[in-house]
Amino acid sequence: KDLHLPVAVPKVPSSPSHDFPADWSIKTRLLFMSSQPFSWAEHLKAQEEAQGFAQHCRATETNLPQCVQEPKLSTELRCAFQQSLVYWLHPSLPWLQLFPRIGADRKIVGKASPWSQDESLQQVLMSDWSVSFTSLYNLLKAKLCPYFYVCTYQFTVLFRAAGLAGSDVIAALISPTTRGLREAMRSEGIEFSLPLVEESRTRKQKTEVNLETEVANSLEACDSTEGGEEPAPSDDDEESFSWLEEMGVQDKVKKPDAISIKLRKEKHEVQVDHRPESLALVKGTNTFTLLNFLINCKSLVAVSGPQAGLPPTLLSPVAFRGGTMQTLKARSMNARARAQRAYEDIFSLEIVGPVLPHALHSLAALLRAAQGGAFSAALYAHEPTAVFNACLGSASPALDTETIRQDLPLCGLHPKTLDQLSQCPTLGKSSIRFLEMKDYAYTWKS
Repeated sequence: KDLHLPVAVPKVPSSPSHDFPADWSIKTRLLFMSSQPFSWAEHLKAQEEAQGFAQHCRATETNLPQCVQEPKLSTELRCAFQQSLVYWLHPSLPWLQLFPRIGADRKIVGKASPWSQDESLQQVLMSDWSVSFTSLYNLLKAKLCPYFYVCTYQFTVLFRAAGLAGSDVIAALISPTTRGLREAMRSEGIEFSLPLVEESRTRKQKTEVNLETEVANSLEACDSTEGGEEPAPSDDDEESFSWLEEMGVQDKVKKPDAISIKLRKEKHEVQVDHRPESLALVKGTNTFTLLNFLINCKSLVAVSGPQAGLPPTLLSPVAFRGGTMQTLKARSMNARARAQRAYEDIFSLEIVGPVLPHALHSLAALLRAAQGGAFSAALYAHEPTAVFNACLGSASPALDTETIRQDLPLCGLHPKTLDQLSQCPTLGKSSIRFLEMKDYAYTWKS
């Protein structure tokens, strides 16, 4: 096939590095491109597939050489490729696409859903889901599972084990949230923060303080030149209205009451609803309270529409009770692309998600060895999860790589992947969209 390359490859602002930053967004699709073929990823033998599954279940650590000379003949490479494609899902309904869930009504509409009108069947599904959810949390607490996602039709929750993303306690991130959800969490006694709102507020306060300082300095300068001794007006509400008392009209002028102040505050709070800034962070023992809250939360499941009665999707890198082993879909393609005045062969490997953070790192490591340290990749993220890359200021200075390895010895991740995911997020509210490797060094664009 004669295909043209994209009009312009985005410029990559990062400097070359031996690794790329952790990306906590869930990818829906990866498209790797290389000047060398991906034939090694095609038509795995039954033995290689079985060995890949066994290596995943046993968390076998695969260490490939820097460059695999004959990738198509490397059984170790092909088994590791199969191992990196595995993820775990609940519930498992083969005729339904269970990720993504946000905005998925069009893809689910018209599909058979016998539980939508059967309340007893809905209860069975939710009971089974609760067991799986609790199993995942227990694995996370025991540091046998590094992280997992709870994907509802309205929001996504990322649970991370203590030691990941620079946090020394279990953390749960919820996005996007609404005022109703936040009020319900507060009423259940769940302590949480809105780190992006607080960061914005702090930044705004600093700006206001700087402005006030400048204004005060200019007023002082004016006063000194005019010789005035007028006191600065007070910000206190009672003193602000003292001049009305002097005139005797204080009762005729309506002051801002508590209700008005509350309404203004609520309006500001509602403005972040459904936005990345509504990200809520729950830490430590409050995550267990969050677990119980989500299990009993009636609004967790849609009551109407194509997703009515369907429990949230659980995604995990490791096995859990009620979880079903799934594999990402991989497909290699060959094409000829116009380059200047001639045509050149372009080889591509497409991976269709959900691609979890550890899988992206594992696949990149395999391609590093198989493609001679040179490839590029276009990454397509599920946008509502991009905000999970925000730096939440929860890093512990005493936390280091050795502590992580000691605390998470059996979580199922490769040590190098664990190193990457233990770092504090640096991508902000965005995700990696373009990844390139040249001479065994990464560059990326977010």
